[in-house]
Amino acid sequence: MGEEVPLIRTSEYTNGGTDVMSSSAMDAESVPDHLVVMVHGILGSSGDWEYAANEFVKQMPDKVFVHCSERNMYRLSLHGVDVMGERLAEEVLEVIGERPEIRKISFIAHSIGGLVARYAIARLYRPHMKNICGLEPINFIAVATPHLGSRGNKQVPLLLGFVRMEYFASRVIHWLFGRAGRHLFLTDSEDGKPPLLLRMITDSSDLPFISALRAFKHRVAYANVDCDQVVGWRTSSIRRKDELPKIDKCINEKYPHVVHEECVGAKEGGTYEDLTSDDDFETMEEKMVNGLSRVSWKKVDVSFHNSLQWLFSHSIIQVKFSFMYEGADVIQHMIDHFRT
Repeated sequence: MGEEVPLIRTSEYTNGGTDVMSSSAMDAESVPDHLVVMVHGILGSSGDWEYAANEFVKQMPDKVFVHCSERNMYRLSLHGVDVMGERLAEEVLEVIGERPEIRKISFIAHSIGGLVARYAIARLYRPHMKNICGLEPINFIAVATPHLGSRGNKQVPLLLGFVRMEYFASRVIHWLFGRAGRHLFLTDSEDGKPPLLLRMITDSSDLPFISALRAFKHRVAYANVDCDQVVGWRTSSIRRKDELPKIDKCINEKYPHVVHEECVGAKEGGTYEDLTSDDDFETMEEKMVNGLSRVSWKKVDVSFHNSLQWLFSHSIIQVKFSFMYEGADVIQHMIDHFRT
């Protein structure tokens, strides 16, 4: 990797947030103009992305600086996708206001953070200019994100696929995870509106969710094939059961845990004016797959089946802690395929 790049970390914002940049960014001639916003998952913190943030800056010191979001940490992450999305949008606007040199923006988000980021970009989207708050949207990367929610069969592997356990979980999840739990299990129908995740597959009367997502040049969904006890393969890879690919072994020795990659083009879809709170879950899941397939995706499937820490795959995939270094090749894959 060559000479070590000194890093600078700052926390200068009124309501939180940590920037990571190289010391060379202090030189006016090499100030990076690409903001990378990293978003943690439920009950998480900005520290969850520390390893990835450092690697991005070390390997692209003159191109990017990273902002690790702190506006929704710990129990604040239970307040719901919409509330967290609003906070994240405000945080991003604050960062941009402090750094007028920014020209481009990308998001990298883990778990429910991917849903929060999808909400935030819809809030920040400028329809007439087709950009994100005046910036060129480049990469939207979701890592082990439950795009289809957590309510369907085996979408939460910890429940072992037992229908009664899954049904029971959908009824009590709000006791543990508040509004966020209701959103994930699609039990949040309020005032006759469809669940939030269902509304987020289109440009609804709320926000231009799909247009904002489409504005990014590059969308990637990293998904754990197996061993992730929190987020199932279908929901994180935005696939139906019969679309899951056959997995054999790693496809590149540089990334031993990456076992499959495919680029899926955008598909024609309906208007989704028939969204309703009365749909059964199978119908809602089908609508979500269809809706999110209206934009192209690169899908990257990951497996930690042979890891001694396989039980913690949901955290390993982002190298949440230093002892989970096995996921470093996944972070390297992100960096090598990151568009600047």
